[in-house]
Amino acid sequence: METNHHNMGGAPPPPSWFNATHPHHKTTLMHMTFYWGKRVQVLFTGWPGNSTAMYALALTFVFALAVIVEWLSQCNLIKPGANRVAAGFFQTGVHTIRGAIAYLVMLAVMSYNGGVFLAAVLGHAVGFAVFGSGVFFKGKP
Repeated sequence: METNHHNMGGAPPPPSWFNATHPHHKTTLMHMTFYWGKRVQVLFTGWPGNSTAMYALALTFVFALAVIVEWLSQCNLIKPGANRVAAGFFQTGVHTIRGAIAYLVMLAVMSYNGGVFLAAVLGHAVGFAVFGSGVFFKGKP
């Protein structure tokens, strides 16, 4: 049986990407707990970067995605009397797009950045208030 002298505790070593080096940083470390700050990667490697303006853009993007998820959850774009088969395929397409955007919001939140988390939660809240609660529209949109 082969023994690993560097890891006698029995736990496997961390994956290779966990402490991957980055050309602009000495070491990048994935956060596994919530943290605050603008140094975050949201959805894509290197985005939003280190600027405050790009971080604000990333938060706005996550907020907008969450609002869109709520709109797609509440909207009814099918006209009464529409072809049932066509309407069913259309609803399936809308549902698929809503699910994909919801997963993007979830992946953004998995950055464990407090600002990204708050942007997603507030986006869902605003989206539901506008499109789902009936406060702004008499009937559902």
